[in-house]
Amino acid sequence: MNSMSPPTGSTVPAGLTTIRAEMARQHRDALASLDGAGARAAEVAASLRRTGRLLLLGMGGSHAVGRVVEGIYRAAGIEAVALPLSEQLTQPLSLEQRTVIVTSQSGESAEVLRWYREVGKSSDVFGVTMEAGSSIDGMMPCLIGQGGTEKAFAATRSLTITIALHVAVLACLGVDPAPVRAMLAAAPEADIAPALAVTADVGAIVTSGRVQQGVAEAIALGLTELSRRPCYALEGGQLRHGPMEMLGPKIGIVLFRGQEKTAGLVGGLAQAVAEAGSPAVLFDASDEPAPAGVTRIALPAAAGLAATMALLPAAQAFMVGFAAARVPDVGTPVRSSKITRTE
Repeated sequence: MNSMSPPTGSTVPAGLTTIRAEMARQHRDALASLDGAGARAAEVAASLRRTGRLLLLGMGGSHAVGRVVEGIYRAAGIEAVALPLSEQLTQPLSLEQRTVIVTSQSGESAEVLRWYREVGKSSDVFGVTMEAGSSIDGMMPCLIGQGGTEKAFAATRSLTITIALHVAVLACLGVDPAPVRAMLAAAPEADIAPALAVTADVGAIVTSGRVQQGVAEAIALGLTELSRRPCYALEGGQLRHGPMEMLGPKIGIVLFRGQEKTAGLVGGLAQAVAEAGSPAVLFDASDEPAPAGVTRIALPAAAGLAATMALLPAAQAFMVGFAAARVPDVGTPVRSSKITRTE
């Protein structure tokens, strides 16, 4: 059985077919987005050089993208913070001398529209969206992802594309885009069947990372949306500080690491999780040794956003496969919608 297939004997749900189609084109569209960002990316970078500070705003998967890239901006000398738009609406950070990037994959999220109405136009506010002609595109200068709106419920292709748009901005700040470009062109695949097998009997999943914590948060969101099981993310240090008490055979832990200075910490946590009796999966874009008792999904060794681009597709395949084994109509929301229009 294909690792992303529904249970034997069932038909393929329309939602699953749509997700697969989005994932199949994400590398191509991400490369096109990176190549096409040009002048707008330079404009955002010029603002960042002027202010030296960045506020990344979004909801859901859009916020997860902010979490993926905020550390990369910090390493490039920009004081970056990622916040949910809902938090900025109620407990706002000052926007004075700060570049703002608002991400809304649809361009129509309720919080985005209210925030703009309340804050108004500013020369240092930019948008990131998948939809040219959307409300956000009419409100502020936008980086536009190539390939049009993502149609599937859970974010997959849109995550990869919006990260690629940030790579274009970072390139204008002097961060070499070549490793990310090479990873997107290679589109490495991994056999995620062992990860699905070891988590077959869990009732909940917690995802975790250090430098790759943004990936963990994006995948936890998708796991919850698609599997309808409780799945959430805890940064590695936070997981160490008390929540280890939950570990056991019914709680799966999925970890992410790249070629980073915290790789040993991620590996140590993975081994501790396995020793505590939880099924442990490590999506690994490092050349560190495999921790004992941990199911390791090996990917090409890479650092930073190149590691993110190696990890994301394999993690997405796991996310979809995990859900498809549990939900007959996987990919069809019952309490949510692709575009959230109500706060």
